[in-house]
Amino acid sequence: MRSILENIDINAMIAALNETLFMTLISLIFAVILGMVLWIAIYLTQDDGLYPNLIVNKMLNLIVNVFRAVPYIILVFLLLPSTTFLVGSMLGAKAALPSLILSSAPFYGRMVMIALNEVDGGTIEASKAMGASNVQIITKVLIPEAKLALFSSITVMSISLVGYTAMSCAIGSGGFGNLAYLYGFVRTNNYVMYTATFLILVIVFIIQFIGDYFVRKIDKR
Repeated sequence: MRSILENIDINAMIAALNETLFMTLISLIFAVILGMVLWIAIYLTQDDGLYPNLIVNKMLNLIVNVFRAVPYIILVFLLLPSTTFLVGSMLGAKAALPSLILSSAPFYGRMVMIALNEVDGGTIEASKAMGASNVQIITKVLIPEAKLALFSSITVMSISLVGYTAMSCAIGSGGFGNLAYLYGFVRTNNYVMYTATFLILVIVFIIQFIGDYFVRKIDKR
C-alpha cells in the first residue's frame, strides 16, 4: 500500500475524478434531454404515430443514424473545429462535452424508441377513445408506461459515458483516461495506470448500484 501511495499523485487522482464525474454528469443530462426529444419526435412522426410525417421522420432518422454510425474516437476529431467555437478550447474536460453528447444522445434515443414501441397500442387507442389529447397521451400514457425502461437505459448510457470519457483523452480532456495514459502508460508507471483503472471500475459499480436501486423503486410489478 505504501509503494502505491509513493508512486501516485493523490491531488492528480482527485482532479481526474472531478473531471470524469463532470464530463459524465453534464453530458448525461444533455444526452438524455436531446435523446428523449429526438426519439419522441421520430416516434410521433412515424406512419402510425400521433403526428405522421414521413419527410420529417426520415430526416430525423438519417441525422441520428449518421451520428450513431460514427465511432466515438473519430467523432472527437471531426468535432474539434466546432468544439473550439462552442467551448473556446480544443483541450480539457469541456472540450469533450460536444462529442460525448452527440455520441450518447442517439444511443439513448434508440433505447427510448424501443421503450416507446413496447407500450401497448391498445392503451393508446383506449386513451384516444376516452378523449385524451395527443399531448396527454404523450405525457400521461407513453412516458409513464415506458418509464421503467427509460430509467434502465439511463444507467446503461451512464456506464458507456464513463468509457467514452476515458477515450476522450485523445484530445487531452483530463479524467482517469488521460491520467492512465499520460502518467501511467507513457511514463510506464503501472501504479497510476492500475489505480486509475480501478477507480473507473468503482464509478461504474456505483452507477450500476444507484441505477438498480431506482429501477426497483419505480418497478411496481
